[in-house]
Amino acid sequence: MADQDDVLITPTDWVAKQARTYEESGGTKGTTVMGVPCLLLDYQGRKSGLWRRTVLIYGRDGDDYLLVASNGGADHHPAWYLNLRENPDVRLRVETERFDATAETLDADEKERVWPGLVELFPQYADYRKKTERDIPVVRLTRKTD
Repeated sequence: MADQDDVLITPTDWVAKQARTYEESGGTKGTTVMGVPCLLLDYQGRKSGLWRRTVLIYGRDGDDYLLVASNGGADHHPAWYLNLRENPDVRLRVETERFDATAETLDADEKERVWPGLVELFPQYADYRKKTERDIPVVRLTRKTD
């Protein structure tokens, strides 16, 4: 894994500002988006090999974390998702805790099982699903154990 100083923060202004606040506070500030919990995802670029960071809303399934690759209902996957498919080893900050995890896209049955809870958490996901023909992936992040 990359040193924290070697991680490039997303170029989107508001996300970059929140990512810096979240990390610089040690996970005590910037931990929600529109009142919904969010985490910091560090992932490796599939083309550049560089480590990148973004802020994403998350749900839970047992001990695992769930991310929705909605891209606001756009007809293409978000870049972070394309990178996770190639390089599933990631690093998370969830509030004050930082740890390594492995990303896995849920199959259709698992996705449908967790989808209602994700929509309850962030109702816009239902609208995003209606906006696109694309199958919106859900990613499970499982903490790595030593």
